[in-house]
Amino acid sequence: EDPSLSSSTQNSVAPELPGFYYDPEKNRYFRLLPGHNNHNPLTKDSIQHKAMECKRLRLLEEEEKQNQKATRAGLNSSVLLQKRQLGLLSSTSYCRLVHELKVNCMQRRKIEIHSPDSSVAGTNNFKIIVADVACERIFAVNDVEHGGCKYGIINLSGLGKESLTVEMYDNLYFTNRKVNSVCWASLTHPDSHLSLTHFIKLCLMGIAETPGCASLLPASLFSSTNPGDRPGMLCSFKISTAWSCAWCLNPQADNCFSTGLTRRVLVTNVVTGHRQTFGTSSDVLAQQFATQTPVLYNGCRSGEIFSIDVRQRNRKGQSWKAIRLFHGSAVTSIHLMEAEHYLMAADMAGKIKLWDLRTAKCVKQYKGHHNEYALLPLHVNEEEGLLIAVGQDCYTRIWSLQDAHLLRTIPSPHPSSKDAIPSVVFSSRLGGSRGVPGLLMAVKQDLYHFSYN
Repeated sequence: EDPSLSSSTQNSVAPELPGFYYDPEKNRYFRLLPGHNNHNPLTKDSIQHKAMECKRLRLLEEEEKQNQKATRAGLNSSVLLQKRQLGLLSSTSYCRLVHELKVNCMQRRKIEIHSPDSSVAGTNNFKIIVADVACERIFAVNDVEHGGCKYGIINLSGLGKESLTVEMYDNLYFTNRKVNSVCWASLTHPDSHLSLTHFIKLCLMGIAETPGCASLLPASLFSSTNPGDRPGMLCSFKISTAWSCAWCLNPQADNCFSTGLTRRVLVTNVVTGHRQTFGTSSDVLAQQFATQTPVLYNGCRSGEIFSIDVRQRNRKGQSWKAIRLFHGSAVTSIHLMEAEHYLMAADMAGKIKLWDLRTAKCVKQYKGHHNEYALLPLHVNEEEGLLIAVGQDCYTRIWSLQDAHLLRTIPSPHPSSKDAIPSVVFSSRLGGSRGVPGLLMAVKQDLYHFSYN
């Protein structure tokens, strides 16, 4: 599934000669000169990009013709139903395999985005999209043409209609910093106007001499109501370079969020303002709180994954690291499974591993993911037994959680580039409890829906 041009492919056609490139279409060799300039368009990067683009267009054509390969050899809906009626498949296995078939049949449709301010609709590129717990709304970070980022919230209620339209509400907040991490938060406060209010936690990376920043934005900022009635930022403070963030839902650490910084972890209580600092030996690039216990899991640039019990008091000379796991490259994303006995982690070498936290051993690896240096998230849907990840090559890949089988590789609708890596959201209920199932993909200025139907 690697879309890059491999030397083995070239050798199967013609022998590889140092300093020369063999073009199979023209059936001849061309000289490769060092450097990247206009006078020498034949460079290794240009050849690789051409091969990737050819494969992407071919896969898009196959998808339009519905020529996708079967998820597993000999697997189709009639065979599954027959095995289920004969008692050869349990209900759990049957549901899992049905979901695999549905994923393989998903078709791409473009979504029309409406905005109260028509002048800004569809004018900025999507950078990050993150859904709330109920998948009713999506928080979107968009790149601004003159530099920096702006924010908006997309209401998914219109996805159930045939027209496939969504409403996007922008906000006047702009930043010249790079947004590294976003998570949704639910704050419980004694004051009635803050009770169970939804917030968005942002971690922004500093540029030049400007420090980083961590902000907590009320979701009500993004609405069509009177701007004078909207609250401002609840929490915003300057910090060193911020890489990651996480919100705690355990009642023993209520109203707390964590920020992964350069060589330290900062845990802050929004209501009381109390802060705890935990020193680390590396930058913390990924974080997630457990829900059953107030334990924070951290993934580092050094490849280490460790946990911290935030109930502990900070004392010098004492190690706070409990569980410790190790990857061979920088950890870019972690996901704690629902039972909290397993942890999924991805790194900058493109490796995705499932760890058993009880034995501190890797039990599964999911192959095919591509990453070299980007902070790319993982998306796990345990209900349907699926793992989704977007690679640096701009391909969206879907695996079976149970046996790590690669089910589908989805090419990007746009040519692959560093600034066009898709951001995705997957759920069986997009738009709420009565929503539609499928995959949302944001790339460039467009939003696409891959529906089961």
